[in-house]
Amino acid sequence: MASPPMVYKSNALVEAAYRLSVQEQRIVLACISQVKRSEPVTDEVMYSVTAEDIATMAGVPIESSYNQLKEAALRLKRREVRLTQEPNGKGKRPSVMITGWVQTIIYREGEGRVELRFTKDMLPYLTELTKQFTKYALADVAKMDSTHAIRLYELLMQWDSIGQREIEIDQLRKWFQLEGRYPSIKDFKLRVLDPAVTQINEHSPLQVEWAQRKTGRKVTHLLFSFGPKKPAKAVGKAPARRKAGKISDAEIAKQARPGETWEAARARLTQMPLDLA
Repeated sequence: MASPPMVYKSNALVEAAYRLSVQEQRIVLACISQVKRSEPVTDEVMYSVTAEDIATMAGVPIESSYNQLKEAALRLKRREVRLTQEPNGKGKRPSVMITGWVQTIIYREGEGRVELRFTKDMLPYLTELTKQFTKYALADVAKMDSTHAIRLYELLMQWDSIGQREIEIDQLRKWFQLEGRYPSIKDFKLRVLDPAVTQINEHSPLQVEWAQRKTGRKVTHLLFSFGPKKPAKAVGKAPARRKAGKISDAEIAKQARPGETWEAARARLTQMPLDLA
């Protein structure tokens, strides 16, 4: 049995500042899941995803995937990502690298297929990762239709082994490239946070709860607690039990076991579900 497609990203890329539409995210993640982690880094490999792949992965009509795939592919070529690079020497400050996701992208009209080649700068964040990386199954986010939900899920999975994460709201806005948008915490929760958490709880293996923390009078941090969903419990009422006074002497005589006393038979039948007595 083939293992499910997995997404591997360096933590630096998980915490990079960028904004992609849901369809662009699906293209990128579907291609990232095809990257061979054990092979040397090269920007010569073309990765491919079709409208049918997207429709199957996301559980959406294939017609909408055909219509959106080409537009998303063209936009993706122009998308930038800002990655913070840690200093190599002592006393130096971190630098920010601005690069693109892909250097080449091809849309094959008759096939509803996108082929892309990641940029050379991007590949070290996707391949030969041995530490400081985040992984999850592509299916975990495939059905989400909120780009913020996908990003938040990655940020939580980065701390999967701990099950808790505190994130400064201004930092989250920076990662999502939402600086200047939804300045009030009320709007941010309504437009970004609540829909993202709802989708994670609905479509992913995680169950997420969150709270807020203030610095002075201002809400400045979000506190997330999360873990695997618990198995669903069987729904239904417990079988009704008979009351001793409702069992007739004739019924006891009929259902008494060989050698069973009258009192023992009554006690046993009292504890039996109505439909079994």
